Amino acid sequence: MTTGEVTVTHTPKSSPPPPGPALPVLPAVPAQAAPPTRPTGNAPAPPSPPTGPRRTAFAEGLDQLRSAATTEPGRLRIIGALLALLVIAFGSVTAWQMTDRAAAADDVLTRSQPLSSDAADIYRSLADANTAASSGFLAGGQEPAATRDRYERDIRTAAEKLVNAAANAEPNSPSTATIAELNRLLPEYKGLVERARTYNRQGFPVGGAYLRYANEKMQEQMLPAAEDLYKKENQRLGADYAAATPYPWAAIALGVAALAALAWAQHRNYQRTNRVLNHGLVAATATATVVLLWLVVGHTVARAGLNDSFDHGVRSLKVLHDARIASLKARGNENLTLVARGAETKKVGEKTYDAYDYDFGEDIKALATHLAAAEKLADDTSGERPVSAATGNMRVWKKRHAAARQQDEYGNYQQALKRVIGDKDTTGECFDSVDENLRTALAHEETEFKRAAGDGRDALTGMPAGVAVLAVLGAAGAVLGIGRRLSEYR
Repeated sequence: MTTGEVTVTHTPKSSPPPPGPALPVLPAVPAQAAPPTRPTGNAPAPPSPPTGPRRTAFAEGLDQLRSAATTEPGRLRIIGALLALLVIAFGSVTAWQMTDRAAAADDVLTRSQPLSSDAADIYRSLADANTAASSGFLAGGQEPAATRDRYERDIRTAAEKLVNAAANAEPNSPSTATIAELNRLLPEYKGLVERARTYNRQGFPVGGAYLRYANEKMQEQMLPAAEDLYKKENQRLGADYAAATPYPWAAIALGVAALAALAWAQHRNYQRTNRVLNHGLVAATATATVVLLWLVVGHTVARAGLNDSFDHGVRSLKVLHDARIASLKARGNENLTLVARGAETKKVGEKTYDAYDYDFGEDIKALATHLAAAEKLADDTSGERPVSAATGNMRVWKKRHAAARQQDEYGNYQQALKRVIGDKDTTGECFDSVDENLRTALAHEETEFKRAAGDGRDALTGMPAGVAVLAVLGAAGAVLGIGRRLSEYR
């Protein structure tokens, strides 16, 4: 170490540094959680958090509708759609209901009433064939050709009407079973009648037994089946009337609602625009009014025509058919009274009667009742005159029958037979006159029915198609009317 040098052996003390700008202090960082370890192996992943329920299309559409309804253009679109829908619904329901009623009215005229008349003709033909068979038997071995031809014609008519009824019957319906039963019984009856004729020509008394057996088959099996068929066809006719005549209340209610909605829309349009008329809405209102008036007036006219055809056609026809059937049954029983010669008896109370003569009396009473009803239902001279004539013929018939029975009871069989099937002043003449007058009355009432029912059906012609076209035009008018207002916002 040299002289003059000072050796420092301790830490030098110095003053602190002058103050300067302070450095920013960083916030404390919280301790980070360790990252989750990746699952190893096949451990399942944790479930995802649940999401809210998805809204339905209906709810979303409802929200859009509410949103649209907050603006006038949106409200107009909604109103236009509802008006068009209501007018289309009115037209559709009207077309549907009137199509059904028009079809039912057509069935009344062209299907059910003709089938009802055919069923009555089946009954009449069978009963008349039975009467002709007994009349021919009473004539002895030499059966008149006219009587034979009448029998054959009746059998042929019954067979033809049965074929027609079978072709028009509903499959598996009760009428089908009845028609099949009659088709089975008809050949059996013919066979019995032919045997009776054969034995009668040979002079064997057993012929009368075969004829009584044939009559029993006719009275107890065939005529009840034919009457059942007649009732079923009348029920079908009544059902067609019930389907054709009720007022279409659903269509009328929709029509009133459509007119009310259109009136409200025009009033609303006037309040907001101060315009009296909107051509589109006026056109829609006019078409809806035409449809409603056509519906009400057309159906009222059709209903009146159909009701008239029922009151002055169907009811009269039914009573006249019943009267004709009663006269045929009376004539058949009158003949069988002479065929049986007291072999068949019936006890009523304390008294015993000849079975066929007793049934004749009941049939004549029924004939008188039906003729009185037919005379009341006749609404013009052409319908009343033949019924009155038939009533007069019936009264003479009763007198001549009483005289014939008196001769038979006295033992004058030939005199009784002469008064029944003779050449002059016989009960057969009275029966033929009754039958002819009833045929005339039936033809007149048939014409009246066709006229009234045709008028009723024609009142509905073209309505379903016309209503559908007008409904489309009305809906288009409503849409165009609302569209005109919407164009003002563009």
